[in-house]
Amino acid sequence: MKGKERDENQNRQRKAGFTLVEMLVVITILGILAAVAVVNIIGALGDANISATRTSIANIEKAVQVFAMKHNGKLPDNLDELTVGTDDDPPILKPGSLVDSWGTPFGYSKRGKTFTITSAGPDFEMGTEDDLTN
Repeated sequence: MKGKERDENQNRQRKAGFTLVEMLVVITILGILAAVAVVNIIGALGDANISATRTSIANIEKAVQVFAMKHNGKLPDNLDELTVGTDDDPPILKPGSLVDSWGTPFGYSKRGKTFTITSAGPDFEMGTEDDLTN
């Protein structure tokens, strides 16, 4: 009788824990879920950077228009002119606002009374498909 009780006790103890295979399956499933979550977060971060850069371009565009109004329709020669002020007339923009979400300076060009503000986008290179402009 004692031998039978001991065998039942050992069987219960064996069934109480997880096997190595069960643990590996759980770890694999958690790894897959984590990978999917990371991919989604990275995609959302990229979209947020694009949206923030578009907003910055719109703000700089408005600042250029304000500059032109203050200077009888003359557009600034470069964006740095928007960050320079005098005692009587503060700067229109802060110097740190002239870079996009990736830390790259905005491009600026003017032709007559029109102007273009450009961000190099996520690839940091001007003149490629991912450039953002006003």
